[in-house]
Amino acid sequence: MFRFLSKLTLGLVLAGLLAGCAADPVWAPDAEIQKVAYRHNGPPKITLFTMVNVRSGAGAHTSMMINGSQRIIWDPSGSFKHPRIPERNDVLFGANPQVADVYTRYHARETFYVKVQEKVVSPEVAEKAMQLAMKNGAVMNAYCAHSTSSILSKLPGFESIKPQMYPNKVAEQFAQLPGVSERILREYDSDDNSKVLRDFVPGKAQPAAAD
Repeated sequence: MFRFLSKLTLGLVLAGLLAGCAADPVWAPDAEIQKVAYRHNGPPKITLFTMVNVRSGAGAHTSMMINGSQRIIWDPSGSFKHPRIPERNDVLFGANPQVADVYTRYHARETFYVKVQEKVVSPEVAEKAMQLAMKNGAVMNAYCAHSTSSILSKLPGFESIKPQMYPNKVAEQFAQLPGVSERILREYDSDDNSKVLRDFVPGKAQPAAAD
């Protein structure tokens, strides 16, 4: 009886842990996505975002913006949510300059900066990256770097990237690819980044940070 209870208890604990790590699926309607769909007039491009702790230098989050037949933001297990920005399982649609700006400003604050790495790619590579992100599904907590690096590793020309659990490791591998440019975005507002989303009004001009 004791052994049975122990196994049962263990099973319940494991189930609880898995439930706590479960991804949260989101599925915006087609009409919402079609309404905001945006294609940047620049070249096809993959932009890797790495959110870094100012004090420790540790990577805290990995995401990427993909400019293909439309521009989207892949934000695996991210906390960035806004009712006017449609999302499907960690893919944010309508990534126009204003949305890209508020996305990066949401993450950059006194305790974190954003490393922005960009690589121009072929239309075919950009489209494949976008399709892989859309098909990936919602990501469990703490798997942002792993899911992003897994997608990148499947792209032509990105074979040197190996799936990693640590955001800084993904950024280091991305930096070794030919033609990558890099910049750092810093802001010094409060650590309470919820204000950025509260102040976001679609259509209102904002200083571009990640165009």
